[in-house]
Amino acid sequence: MECRACAKLNLYLDITGTLPDGYHQLRSVMQSITLWDVVDVEAADVITLSVDKPYVPTDERNTAYKAAKAFFAASGIDGGADIKIKKRIPVGAGMAGGSADAAAVLNLLNIIYGLPLNQERLAEVAASVGADVPFCLEGGTMLCEGKGEILTPLPRLRRCGIVVVKPAFSVSTRTAYAMFDELGGDCPPIDGMLSALKNRDLHAVCQAMGNDLEKCIALKYPEIDLIKRQLLDAGAIGAMMTGSGSAVFGIFKDRESAARASGVLRGPGRLVYTAEPV
Repeated sequence: MECRACAKLNLYLDITGTLPDGYHQLRSVMQSITLWDVVDVEAADVITLSVDKPYVPTDERNTAYKAAKAFFAASGIDGGADIKIKKRIPVGAGMAGGSADAAAVLNLLNIIYGLPLNQERLAEVAASVGADVPFCLEGGTMLCEGKGEILTPLPRLRRCGIVVVKPAFSVSTRTAYAMFDELGGDCPPIDGMLSALKNRDLHAVCQAMGNDLEKCIALKYPEIDLIKRQLLDAGAIGAMMTGSGSAVFGIFKDRESAARASGVLRGPGRLVYTAEPV
């Protein structure tokens, strides 16, 4: 079986504290978009993984590989999987590419092996694999709390165009949160975002966006602010870094406006994508 594994954007990311296990507690609004990897899974005797990008690991360092191991451990099935991934979501961008692949592997394996795990148990396995994997199992527009595993569906984001710009550099999640611990953030209250989504007001959504990690990363990488300015100058209603970076996105009134703007955002080492909400 084969499926699309959609990237996510953080429309809102507020870090609210630190949990006893050292993980950060957060309150985030995540949004799936039409930028995806393609994940192909076939039943096999052992777990094997191949990726069409040579710099992506294909052993237990890969989240999709971990997801397959976790599935067989949770289901008690003595089986394996031949996993093939075609990458389009940029790596080190804050867009949950690895988590999306892992969620796809869990969903596909559960179907292939006869649905041994109900949705609640599958979500628990997803949370054990990675903080963004539970969201990627569900997709859409979600309020994500705790480490990211506590999900509340939200009114869907109004149809719009999105331009995502991945600069030449990447940011590790560990580095981003360490910088936040040192410098703090300035995310606005979440009420504005929740109200804007409820009212399906795209301009209000853009005004309510916030990311506690953006200020920290932009201090080290000034290109983050440069890309934001370029997106806004190109007609974006709002622009922000997603997750721990380094990708920056702009929201436009429609896909046509986003497509026109994407051309002016191209530059040395940059990857530029045009997308819509899922």
